[in-house]
This record gives sequence, C-alpha cells and structure tokens, in this order.
Amino acid sequence: MPDHALYVTLGPSRYRVERPFGDLPAGLGCVTDVACTADGTVLVQLRRDPLVDAAGPAIVALAPDGRRLAEWGGAEVADGHMFTPHPDGRVFVVDRDAHEVIIFNAAGVRVGALGQRGQPGAPFNAPCDVAFGPDGTIYVADGYGHSQVHRFSPEGTLQGSWGAPGRRAGEFSTPHSIWVLADGRVAVADRENNRVQIFSAQGEHRQDISDLHKPMDVHGAADGGFYVTDQVPRLSRYNAEGRLVGRCRPVLNGAHGMWLGPDGVIYLAEINPSRVTRLVPC
Repeated sequence: MPDHALYVTLGPSRYRVERPFGDLPAGLGCVTDVACTADGTVLVQLRRDPLVDAAGPAIVALAPDGRRLAEWGGAEVADGHMFTPHPDGRVFVVDRDAHEVIIFNAAGVRVGALGQRGQPGAPFNAPCDVAFGPDGTIYVADGYGHSQVHRFSPEGTLQGSWGAPGRRAGEFSTPHSIWVLADGRVAVADRENNRVQIFSAQGEHRQDISDLHKPMDVHGAADGGFYVTDQVPRLSRYNAEGRLVGRCRPVLNGAHGMWLGPDGVIYLAEINPSRVTRLVPC
C-alpha cells in the first residue's frame, strides 16, 4: 500500500487520521456508533438486520490500542442504532426497531429498559439516540416514527415530551442524535431539516445551527461547545455560543456516530465502509 499520511484541522487543533481502528469481527454487522468509557475503553456498536443477517454481538469492547476485550448484547439487541455510556458505568443502547432503550451494566448484562419492547408509541416509535443531563435527566431522540424528544427522570420515569413533525422552531424531521451541553442545554441533530436545534433543559427552543447537510451526530466538546458530523461529509466544531470554530473532511461518506475520548482522540463510526476512524491530536 502507498505510504501516505493524512491530517485534518478543527480550528487550532490538528489531527492525524488513522483507520481502520480496532479488532472488530468481520461480517457480523456494520459499525453504527462508538463511545468511550471513563477508563478509555472503546465501545463499538454493530448493527444488523435481525430477520436476515447472521447473529453477532451488539457491542464490542476494545482496549485503547485496538485489542478486542469483550463482546456482548447480540441476544438482547435487535437493531442497535446508537448508544451512550452513563457516567455510572451503565450503557444505554437504543434498540430502534424494537422501540426500546436497553440498559446494560458495564459487563454487558441487561439490567433495565426505557419504553416497552415491541410496542411502538409506548412512548418510542423507532427511536435514535439517548443522552444524559448534568442532573441525571435522561433524554431520548425519538426520530423515525415520531418527531419528538422525551425527557425521563434519572430513575426512568417519563416526565414529558416535546416536538412535532415540521420545519418550524421546535419541530423535527428525523431528530437523529441528541446531546446535553455542559450548561444543561439540549442539542438535537434535526437531520432532514439540515440543522441542529438547541433547547433549554425543559424543551424551550433557543437557537438553530444551520449550514449543515443531514447532520448525523452531535457531541459535546471539552470547552462547552460541540461537534457535528454530517453527510457532506464533514466534521464541524462549534463553540458554546454556536459559532463555527473549524471544519474538516476526515471520512469517506459521513460518520454516523462519534465520541471524544478522555485523551482528546476523536472516534468516528462509519457505516460505509464499515469501520472506525480515529483523529489523533498531533
């Protein structure tokens, strides 16, 4: 293979592009999301069609150097879309077509759930993503069958919902990803409306971030700002006020998911081709 090195920048930060990262099982699903635990373990989500594809793990755990440590969730998750580790070590996996958010412990054992499995509309209808507020509030972007965000107490009690189909402020067309910013505001990637909407913790509309093409994932930055992946494909970084800091093109067809690791490495989950790309600060 040619000996090339690729680099990108996001404002003042420079990164070396590395791919593919990690020892992932071949032929057992496509990469759809990635996240890191507090100790630096990298969790990679694999998605498959449960009615057609061969059985395989839903989550693969990797060491920071890419060695495979464990795999789990294949028997419990039908259609994993996105997932988010909780600060207490639990892992919340959005099982999109089962209309459920499954809660696993750190060892991959199911310990609970939000929603009613196999019951669309109770309250989820093909949900997309899950995030946590600084007070423990749980937010779920319910993005395919519904156009809503649901808010749960830390114990899992539904407290309220907002959103409806449309293009006006507070309306959605596929709320595909969700993240709670450091100050408690809620950022939602409103994919088919080509924007990220910013809300208060209770759902009052605060701001639109446009100049995006089908944003896929929104994720917090260390300075209180946030990152957005889209289908241009690009990775954009914004400050806490929503001003663009920098942009780059680090992947081939757009990252479906992303995560900022504790060491500053950015992980990008690519569906096609199925792989994890790393952006390593340099």
